[in-house]
Amino acid sequence: MALSPFTLPHFSSGSVQLTRCCLVCAVCKEFLDKFYNSLKEKHSDFTVAAIEEALLSSCKTAKGKEQRLCYYIGAISDAPTKIISEVSRPMSAHVPVPKICDKLKKIDIQICELKYERKLDLTSVDLSKMRVAELRKILDSWGEVCKACIEKTEFVNLIKELAPKYAPPNSRADL
Repeated sequence: MALSPFTLPHFSSGSVQLTRCCLVCAVCKEFLDKFYNSLKEKHSDFTVAAIEEALLSSCKTAKGKEQRLCYYIGAISDAPTKIISEVSRPMSAHVPVPKICDKLKKIDIQICELKYERKLDLTSVDLSKMRVAELRKILDSWGEVCKACIEKTEFVNLIKELAPKYAPPNSRADL
């Protein structure tokens, strides 16, 4: 079966076929959609200046891929380029978020190359079979560090100990 670059294979067990359009610019679309909805909830005025100010404050608390997106659009102080107006101007006119992200993609392709990390279901994964680098990545995503860990079992035990604090409630049962 030949795969086109625009669709993923349709699995017989599932009823949903994923298209590439859903995966392209996922970080941009999700972040700006949350941002737009937060502006609507606050009943703020949709002026360019108000949107830019809210975007700057929103980017101060962003982490991970969303922080990288803020860096690319120039909403962080150390960003080399400032294209915030390419977000605030269309958003003030209530242009749909996918259109804004498509426009940003034409300006800087890196914006749409951002992808979220896979969510790890701790109930279905055997931590002892994972690599130490993957275990460290889990701890990093939680903002934790194992300073005295030397062996893999120490990383596994720490993750099991911290899982109730960071993992969703349905992931806690098996640990």
